[in-house]
Amino acid sequence: MSNEFQVVFHNIDQSDALNDSVQKRIEKLRRFSNDIIGGRVVLDSPHNNQHKGKVFSVAIEIHTGGKPVVVTQEQHDNHAHEDLYVAIRDAFNAAERQLKSVDKKHRKEAIHKNPDAVDDGLDDVVDDELPEYTSAVG
Repeated sequence: MSNEFQVVFHNIDQSDALNDSVQKRIEKLRRFSNDIIGGRVVLDSPHNNQHKGKVFSVAIEIHTGGKPVVVTQEQHDNHAHEDLYVAIRDAFNAAERQLKSVDKKHRKEAIHKNPDAVDDGLDDVVDDELPEYTSAVG
């Protein structure tokens, strides 16, 4: 599988500014996880709703070596999402939280499976080198 993200514009005119914004967010996600293989980002503008205005939605699928991360931001009542850049920010923030959560769980599983793999920094310390503590309570 390639190491690429597909960016899909649905009912939205594609622009370099939008594409750059999404690419910057993708690069930021890659800093949180080395397991990202690829994914897909869908920017969508639903049909105009006369009562609520135009609220954008963003869907993100991230393929990792383990569990995939899926974020769907379809908050029709969130007026902040009338700005597509705010909807993109919120979706990528949610994806970042999920990636951190998956990474944290993955680390815990690795520690439980192989506790000797955890470096506590005390392997090279000889017991004679440790300071001796005495009790102040007599």
